Amino acid sequence: MRTKDFNYDLPEELIAQTPLEKRSQSKLLVVNKNNFELQHDKFSNIIDYLNKNDVLVLNDTKVLPARLHGIKAKTKAHIEVLLLNQYGEKLWEALVKPARRVKLGTKISFGDDRLIVKCIEVLDEGIRHFKLEYDGDLENLLEELGEMPLPPYIHTKLENQERYQTVYSKVLGSAASPTAGLHFTKELLTQIKQKGVKVEYLTLHVGLGTFRPVVVDDVKNHKMHSEFYHLDDETAKVLNKAKTNKNKIIAVGTTSVRTLETIYKKHKKFKQDSGFTDIFIYPGYKFEAIDSLLTNFHLPQSTLLMLVSAFASKEIIFNAYEEAIKHRYRFFSFGDAMLIN
Repeated sequence: MRTKDFNYDLPEELIAQTPLEKRSQSKLLVVNKNNFELQHDKFSNIIDYLNKNDVLVLNDTKVLPARLHGIKAKTKAHIEVLLLNQYGEKLWEALVKPARRVKLGTKISFGDDRLIVKCIEVLDEGIRHFKLEYDGDLENLLEELGEMPLPPYIHTKLENQERYQTVYSKVLGSAASPTAGLHFTKELLTQIKQKGVKVEYLTLHVGLGTFRPVVVDDVKNHKMHSEFYHLDDETAKVLNKAKTNKNKIIAVGTTSVRTLETIYKKHKKFKQDSGFTDIFIYPGYKFEAIDSLLTNFHLPQSTLLMLVSAFASKEIIFNAYEEAIKHRYRFFSFGDAMLIN
């Protein structure tokens, strides 16, 4: 299976640069993977596709304003640091630019030395491990010194930083937003609950994989980076009950899919669990945890496009993408949504 097989042509003007004024007014393309049927709708009608006792699973991770612009201590060179994962007490994995300027022992200062990072390990692909030096609360410091790490295809400044967070974001730790959830409003979630749908949460902190394209020719040779996940006991019980009663489990976003599939394959059921997952889902994968998937439209040759192609089929997904382009859907992070049943 070749990476180039997951390429498609997208008019640049269909890459959404800003979020819509109202989150739930996005378009919704509904895909039936059993009979190939496509249906055009708007996201505010998502409730019509959910039934009583279905379980809607959302990722409650919160994005860190973790893109930092600093100065190298000795040379005063400007360095960009994107904090990705915390792996110990004041120890962080980060992506740096320009990487060639950051060697072992390099110190970078932010906000007149309010935050200093020291390189303690040099890894490939611009990755560095840093020891952080600061006083007080890091979250508050990042709110003051950092920027939201918007994807590189978004060139328009985001006026309201909260629009890159879901309305239910809670657990700080992501380097990118779980964007399938950006379409929900608190009011819409209330309506969904009132219909009798179970709304449950898990956490997966979106990390480096979001920023890394697939560069190998053979898909099977791609290595995913690990991301932290957590599922609590109460949510596991709700999910197991849904399985027993044959109620649908609808994953919101590829991050929710990867968490649920990781846990289910590990335990052969849903169970309270925390850890790191590097699961890579591409066509040929056998899904065990989920029944439906709500997702955005993804970049060509990306692991996300491979995942949705595995859930439906490459033929169905590429047909749906062709239809979305024809009807001028908005693509990628701030774009429209697709529900695959």
